[in-house]
Amino acid sequence: MQNNSTALGLRVLCVDDDPDTADTLGTFLELIGFEPHVFYDGESALKAVREFRPDACILDLAMPKMDGCTLARRLREWAGNRPLPLVAVTAQSDDAARRETAAAGFDYHLTKPFDPDQLAMLVADIVILRGDLWDDGPPP
Repeated sequence: MQNNSTALGLRVLCVDDDPDTADTLGTFLELIGFEPHVFYDGESALKAVREFRPDACILDLAMPKMDGCTLARRLREWAGNRPLPLVAVTAQSDDAARRETAAAGFDYHLTKPFDPDQLAMLVADIVILRGDLWDDGPPP
């Protein structure tokens, strides 16, 4: 049986400064049929987006050099008018953290540790959103 997300070819940028967390997230996304691109810092991820052009991004917030909110703002600038779902993954679950991620342009806020089923459902929502917003095909 073919996974519908594989047929869609969703490319997901995963950024976390903890290699174990980033790699596990990437493996999970690959297992459910997505094409993850894993990075351990915001600067490297930002340099790479022009080459592989992600369809969605999952970003840790607390990273050295470039934190997740700064990276989210830069990704929003890069994406321009095209939709680019951004998911914050953080240990911070209070209202202030949620306001901060919303102000930075995140669409979703997941608190670590998160349930893999919750992430799978969120990614499925992104696929649905992608289909609704990109009826004319993937972004240029």
